[in-house]
Amino acid sequence: MVAAAEPGAARPQPLRRATSAGLLVFRQHPGGPQFLLVHPGGPFWRRRDEGVWSIPKGLLDEGEDELQGAAREFVEEVGIEVSGDFVRLTPLRQPSGKTVLCWLVEADLDLTGFHSNTFELEWPPRSGRTLLVPECDRADYFAADVALVKMLPGQRGFVQEALQRLGDGAVP
Repeated sequence: MVAAAEPGAARPQPLRRATSAGLLVFRQHPGGPQFLLVHPGGPFWRRRDEGVWSIPKGLLDEGEDELQGAAREFVEEVGIEVSGDFVRLTPLRQPSGKTVLCWLVEADLDLTGFHSNTFELEWPPRSGRTLLVPECDRADYFAADVALVKMLPGQRGFVQEALQRLGDGAVP
């Protein structure tokens, strides 16, 4: 049984679904566009490859400008700033319920400067032992067909939409 709220009491606010924002960076290549993806860091992901790579993204701060948040997250996960003409793609709702916002931008980045923020992780779980691990341990460009295999299924729509836009000439 749920107790009734007292008159004048503040109503509980509905839980806001988490929103992440990120950038889908691409570069032109003779065989077609290549897309930059990142691989999650930490021991759990070490031997996993297909279906786990992601666009560099993260949670937005309350009230943060969405594109600025996406750019901030890119720097946190890749360690490189990106500039260019940002084209907003259609947001995707993930199986978890989270919404991911994404901007497409062309940039041929030198990934030798790649470095990612770190976080503490208890590993193995419930062991009491803490490791400091990178949010992302690798970043690389992939042809579209390879990117679609490597990416999290819930984010593949970003590459598919980017290919449509690039094929239509809608993105410089």
